[in-house]
Amino acid sequence: MRTFVIGDIHGGLKALIQVLNKLEIKEEDTLIFMGDYVDGWSESAQVIAFLIELSEKIHCIFIKGNHDVWCENWLKDSNDVNPSWFMHGGKETMESYEGLSDKEKQQHLHFFNNLKMYYLDDANRLFLHAGFTSMHGVEKETYTHKFCTDRTLWEMALAMDKTIGLEHNLYPKRLKHYKEIFIGHTPTTNYGKSTPVNAINIWNVDTGAAFKGKVTAMNIDTKAFFQSDNLPDLYPNEKGRNK
Repeated sequence: MRTFVIGDIHGGLKALIQVLNKLEIKEEDTLIFMGDYVDGWSESAQVIAFLIELSEKIHCIFIKGNHDVWCENWLKDSNDVNPSWFMHGGKETMESYEGLSDKEKQQHLHFFNNLKMYYLDDANRLFLHAGFTSMHGVEKETYTHKFCTDRTLWEMALAMDKTIGLEHNLYPKRLKHYKEIFIGHTPTTNYGKSTPVNAINIWNVDTGAAFKGKVTAMNIDTKAFFQSDNLPDLYPNEKGRNK
């Protein structure tokens, strides 16, 4: 049995399908999706429909991202259009829902309602979209919206020397609770990297699909990864979030 973590998709259904084909998924495998399924490319609603169908065949764990929160709020109330969301992919997501029935929208809302804020597996590996701020771990996090939005955990890990051991007094206390942490949210392309990036015990698998990068899936045990084509190549007549 294999477990793959899949980074931010941002409406790029073609890229997601490419990656899944490369994985050659078997029924006993597990897929952990890191959130931000929507906003960017033109197939956000289609991504959600595809994931709902996929979860009926394969064991899937779905984490909630900040873009998913915005879309969920809009599906609950069509007048709830966050201005920031509209500017950062929300417009394209709203357009992708044109023509869907109310029943289909309700199915998608149910999907968003049931997304996990984080997931902790039996090997003490943590999966969440962005980060957390509690020194005592995710179970003690007061500001739960941080699971979708926090960048300080990743930025702190990047700033630390990777050679610092767990017992070193400079090792960030937040990281000591978990064997490994897997995140998305902050594109590795921001740092000139088109592949997953490791800092201390954190793996970032958002490889910039919302912009000019790829969708990535990584085996959490072997760290072998599989990637789509660059999203602009798959959607040549669109800009994604490259405004």
